[in-house]
Amino acid sequence: MRSAKLYRYELPMDSGVILREQRLKHREGFVVELSLDSDVGRGEIAPLPGFSVETMDEVYSQLVEQLELWHQGSELKLDELFPSVAFGLSMAQMELNKELPVNGSYQAAPLCSGDPDELLPKLNAMTGEKVAKIKVGLYEPIRDGMLVSLFLESIPDLTLRLDANRAWSAEKAEQFAKKIAPSLRGRIAFIEEPCQVPGDSFSFAINTGIAIAWDETLQHAIRKDDFKLEDLNGAKAIVIKPTLIGSVERCIELIDKAKLLGIKAVVSSSIESSLGLTQLARFAHWQLPDEVPGLDTVGLFAQQLETPWPSCELPVVSLAEQPLIWQS
Repeated sequence: MRSAKLYRYELPMDSGVILREQRLKHREGFVVELSLDSDVGRGEIAPLPGFSVETMDEVYSQLVEQLELWHQGSELKLDELFPSVAFGLSMAQMELNKELPVNGSYQAAPLCSGDPDELLPKLNAMTGEKVAKIKVGLYEPIRDGMLVSLFLESIPDLTLRLDANRAWSAEKAEQFAKKIAPSLRGRIAFIEEPCQVPGDSFSFAINTGIAIAWDETLQHAIRKDDFKLEDLNGAKAIVIKPTLIGSVERCIELIDKAKLLGIKAVVSSSIESSLGLTQLARFAHWQLPDEVPGLDTVGLFAQQLETPWPSCELPVVSLAEQPLIWQS
């Protein structure tokens, strides 16, 4: 027998979380719980403010409609849904059907800023490649370049992933690159979307030798009916944020295509709760077991939800404590 529940959660964030120049005080989202006889599958649907095309109200309407269809036994047409809805529902179905492996990649690339010495304990705990992530573009590009150079010079076996979120003009991106010695640039795995215009990011990669990754450009391109990954030129990597991309199946198709094209694929979070984040870790381990995912975001929260992230000491609130807003 089929039944479904829909919860809405709200979790307090760390006071320093800023998205697109807006301070994020709380993270809101939904959790669906699908039940079939004694089996249960959950999925998180949390559109990211400033990045997702869909609003919470639009998501709620679509979720109720789809959950009613699922309860009646209908197959869900995930490709027609908002990305966050498609991802959450597909993840719940996958968990319900026991298709999502249990093991997860919890060794996420740590976010770092300021002091290389603070990063060393996390790096020393990592097995394999020592990779970390720095957000750039929040301050002056010269400062960012000096900071990146400091980390690379201080930790000789460190590889960095950088995320600029299209913060720079072509000129500012060039100012950033000038502060990093050419001998160090090869240890920048990639920088996500350095420039406001994708063509400028492409030119930046050619002119500086610093590899780039498509993030927002991928999200925009994938919405088009004629989307082909091979048309996204110039990037060494693609960043797959399932909440912003779509269903699990669609993400797997992207990963498989990237492998064929010789493009690195990295699973990354859209600041999901610990419940969704642990599922992303399981998905990443299943599909990209040799790639460190970008999932070091649980520390941005003041609380965890239902499923704790390994070794995280933040308090955990249960799903049952969140408002149950719909059920069948």
